[in-house]
Amino acid sequence: MEPLVIDGSFGEGGGQILRTTLALSALLGRPVKIVNIRAKRPRPGLQRQHLTSVRAVAEVAGARVDGLRLGSTEITFWPGRLRSGRFRFDIGTAGSITLVLQAVLPVLVYAPGRVEVEIRGGTDVPWSPPIDYVRFVLSRLLERMGYVFRVTLRRRGHYPRGGGVVVVEVPQPPGQLEPVRLDTAGPVKAFEGLSHAVRLPRHVAERQARAAKELIEAKYPGLPVEIETEWYEPGRDPHLGPGSGIVVWAFTGNSVLGGDSIGAKGKPAEKVGREAAEKLLEDLATGKALDRHASDMLIPYAALACGESLLGGAKLTMHAWTNIEIVKRILPEARMEFVEGGEIGEPFALRVQGVCHRAGR
Repeated sequence: MEPLVIDGSFGEGGGQILRTTLALSALLGRPVKIVNIRAKRPRPGLQRQHLTSVRAVAEVAGARVDGLRLGSTEITFWPGRLRSGRFRFDIGTAGSITLVLQAVLPVLVYAPGRVEVEIRGGTDVPWSPPIDYVRFVLSRLLERMGYVFRVTLRRRGHYPRGGGVVVVEVPQPPGQLEPVRLDTAGPVKAFEGLSHAVRLPRHVAERQARAAKELIEAKYPGLPVEIETEWYEPGRDPHLGPGSGIVVWAFTGNSVLGGDSIGAKGKPAEKVGREAAEKLLEDLATGKALDRHASDMLIPYAALACGESLLGGAKLTMHAWTNIEIVKRILPEARMEFVEGGEIGEPFALRVQGVCHRAGR
């Protein structure tokens, strides 16, 4: 079979095209040739994090890859048979672990048996969802589709040092995905969160949490807001650091939405906490069931699911638009249409008729 050519320069023109294309190729058994990889980025081509994404999907999918090297702007991916077992991958930098997971998590749904994947790299780094978002928000949304997995954070790794360790276990891959109706959020019920500080004073984590809590309580007086703090005594901190961050999430009648922010040198802890709360409150104000991260992440899953899903996103990001277009090109049988919105930056509702992909097909 001739590889399907995917142009990596369209849409967001970055790593999202690579990750979604690899996952769908591995599952459908369709070879792909990706050209102009990350053409719109200051440093085009495969960087360490992207190399790891390709290697992770290739290893689980028993695939052969041509052109896999640092800086490469073109690869051909020849998928094989999906595997189960234990896998370990090391990005080697502070490259995002969660973006590697974006590529490999959809593939693990259809693995022939129990899977454990360990990834080393950055857990809380700029321009990607922090690992706590995957632990406390994304995992709950995917559970609605019948996909249950455990995320264990063994060590945090912040930019620029990296060195974080995350283990994902899928004890019983479901082999198929259920459709979901996640269009409207429903009434807000409660808020939770986790604020951490690594090799920094305890008050950093506490101030982040307090600032976020105050902002949320001002908007939703009377609702419970429980934000935990994570901090270790000097000499007992297993993480590398230094660094800090916070993820807050809201439980609603129909969903869970999250907001996040990470610390940086010279950035007050109060600003970090407020940023996370502001993102969450902004997305909640739209009334949609999915925050700005989940709005793009769930699209490939819905396209593979057994039935019709309705996804309501707080904001149509360029990542979400790109994911829609990639799915249309690789899996045209999955019908998708906007029933509301469709403009970049605006709330939207997307109807997705999944193809009911099953393990072994």
